[in-house]
Amino acid sequence: MDWSHYRFVSVWDLPAPPGTVYAHLERVEHYPQWWPQVREVTPVDGTTGTARIRSLLPYDLVMTMYARRRDLPGGILEVTLTGDLEGWARWTVVPRGAGSRATYEQEVVVRRALMRVLAVPGRPVFRANHALMMRAGRRGLAARLEAV
Repeated sequence: MDWSHYRFVSVWDLPAPPGTVYAHLERVEHYPQWWPQVREVTPVDGTTGTARIRSLLPYDLVMTMYARRRDLPGGILEVTLTGDLEGWARWTVVPRGAGSRATYEQEVVVRRALMRVLAVPGRPVFRANHALMMRAGRRGLAARLEAV
């Protein structure tokens, strides 16, 4: 087993229709406005950008995102990731009651040297750190959607 390989799935139930949620998730450069752990997003061009994230642990992760799939009718946004994390991430947004369900999936290999050295003992901490980040993102997006 490669202890630096991670697969995450998070499900967010949100108080807005799928098109509205999709529009917010598509504007990655606005994530720092509602997602505290996404510290910075810098667009490079129409399909590429860089992001710097930091949750509870005292280090930043920097990655470049390349748009792989944008499918509004299917509710899918997918990117390829390179940098401190290499792999892919995908949002899938579907109707749920009067709102939406956004599912975030991510499969990555950690390339940051310190995290690779600490891969075995740090794995539970890294997973918990990711879970905290995702909870904060859900809260931030839900609050933003309710304010609109």
